[in-house]
Amino acid sequence: MKYKAIIFDLDGVICFTDEYHYLAWKELTDELNIPFDRTINERLRGVSRMDSLEIILEKYSGPEFSKDEKEKFAGKKNDIYRKSLENMSEKDLSEEVRETLKELRNRGLKLAIGSSSKNTKFILKQIGLEGFFDAISDGTNITRSKPNPEVFLKAAQFLAEEPKDCLVIEDAEAGIDAAVSGGFYSAGIGSAESYGKATYHLESFKDILKYV
Repeated sequence: MKYKAIIFDLDGVICFTDEYHYLAWKELTDELNIPFDRTINERLRGVSRMDSLEIILEKYSGPEFSKDEKEKFAGKKNDIYRKSLENMSEKDLSEEVRETLKELRNRGLKLAIGSSSKNTKFILKQIGLEGFFDAISDGTNITRSKPNPEVFLKAAQFLAEEPKDCLVIEDAEAGIDAAVSGGFYSAGIGSAESYGKATYHLESFKDILKYV
């Protein structure tokens, strides 16, 4: 299959910010006295900030929070998380990812990011990839998070390509589900490597080169 473009999730694919997310949510939930652990955190992969908060609140048994309170909590978590992202640098981009991206570019493929994160552009700047991708679809331009395919559909639209001509690289099952429902081919890596719905299963990032 000859693809015209590749759309990458960011967290867990291009770089790893999982621990930053976990620690930020943990700080917030400890303050609110809500049970939160790494098992719950796994459910937040590829999920938007507000939807993540709803998952976390499943363990909350007190008075119901208002919409404004929930938005305040989500904002506080993001402030904690974004502050920690200031510690990221080009060292957080592995040589394997860097070289593979260069080779994909050399092969003439269009490259885009499809991430639910509203911090996408900041993270890319921190790891030295500002301006590298042909298009960025992220939490600032979507209204529905994965497994809804909106983020990938908009990335394809920005690239002026059809979903069938794009390969989505994802580390979350929700992301693979989004790709499938949007009519994209997909490759699972990390936690999604063995997910049955993925078109390809990547043991490492450079394995992308086998399929393009």
